[in-house]
Amino acid sequence: MNKRISHVVGFDDGPFAAEHRGDVLLVGAVFSDTRLQGILCGKIRRDGVNATRTISTLIAESRFFPQLHALLLQGINFAGFNVVNLRVLHETLRLPVIVVSRKTPDFTLIKQALLHHVPGGKRKWHLIEQAGPMEFIENVYVQRLGIERQETALLIKRLAINGVMPEPLRTAHLVAGGITTGESRHRS
Repeated sequence: MNKRISHVVGFDDGPFAAEHRGDVLLVGAVFSDTRLQGILCGKIRRDGVNATRTISTLIAESRFFPQLHALLLQGINFAGFNVVNLRVLHETLRLPVIVVSRKTPDFTLIKQALLHHVPGGKRKWHLIEQAGPMEFIENVYVQRLGIERQETALLIKRLAINGVMPEPLRTAHLVAGGITTGESRHRS
């Protein structure tokens, strides 16, 4: 990509109790540079298989889609182990996809949980493997598709104005927590 990436959406899920087995809130915060432009909301199933489709539909059917340059995800899985298929998301929306995490996940623990405790865990583990290794870029861990490392670093640096997490992800996290529990808490 040669153009400056200025219109971005970041997704995070709402908190849920460990025993919860239903739908979980998913929030997307749409930004133009560092200005919040809008919010997208949907529901995904705890440990389900609809995160990719839900994110894709929320974006594609929104008024923001024509202006978007990139998609940020706070982790590759939402609502427990509802794992996103990055390749399908990238190919469907034709947007760079960047997974961002404050720390590197314990992939050994994730693999054990998926293969021994989660329905469809083998397929979900395969999606995580397909996403590739995490890279340390601008104080966060990243998986990326459709965007070069240098562009990713510039984007994160420009959007991480209140800590190390890009503002679209920080905002999605706060909004999802506030809607779900009545009050946002914890840092993103």
